[in-house]
Amino acid sequence: MKNYFDPYVVPHLCLRYTKFLPMNAAEHFICSSSLWRHLTARKLLPWILSGATLGDHLLEIGAGYGPATPYLQTRVRRITSLDYDHNSSLQLKSQNSLDTVAVVQGDAAQLPFACQAFSSALAILVLHHLKSTQLQDQMFAEAFRVLRPGGVFIAFEIPANWLHRVGHISSTFTPMVPGSALPRLNAAGFSKISLDVRRGGFRFTAIRLNMDTGS
Repeated sequence: MKNYFDPYVVPHLCLRYTKFLPMNAAEHFICSSSLWRHLTARKLLPWILSGATLGDHLLEIGAGYGPATPYLQTRVRRITSLDYDHNSSLQLKSQNSLDTVAVVQGDAAQLPFACQAFSSALAILVLHHLKSTQLQDQMFAEAFRVLRPGGVFIAFEIPANWLHRVGHISSTFTPMVPGSALPRLNAAGFSKISLDVRRGGFRFTAIRLNMDTGS
């Protein structure tokens, strides 16, 4: 049996973002649980964000019920948390009354923000809940657009195995091949792309370069 306290093994039902299909009941239940909040803060985020410079304003794409938001508040001064689901957005708003956290309901593939608005962007278990690879690529392009020069885009995803497919019955599951990250992020404009594949998932980071300095 898998140990879900392993930082690299993710509960396969804790997936929350979808453009067209609703999440199944198990996803809603687990992703709103205190257990998932604990795992996200204590195990997942320290690895995903290791070595990252987030700057002063982070865009949290697919924030869901907000399991990552409290931890992120310890790492960055301002957070804008975006989610497609109305109920998740309402719950997240009720949990965050501080001026440092703004909650917005919106679409990851059509971000409702101005160009170069953020110093960093984070997407945890979001991409596979978009309907197609084309929408995933559109999200990459949108993340690039809203990042400032020098800003970092960080994402975490799960592999396409039978367990994850079963967990997404009556939900969206468009898995991303880890090796496709480099060419697809390059096509969106990103540079300095890194990929870290572990037992339960993979993380990639990418930078929107400052074209004046090349960094």
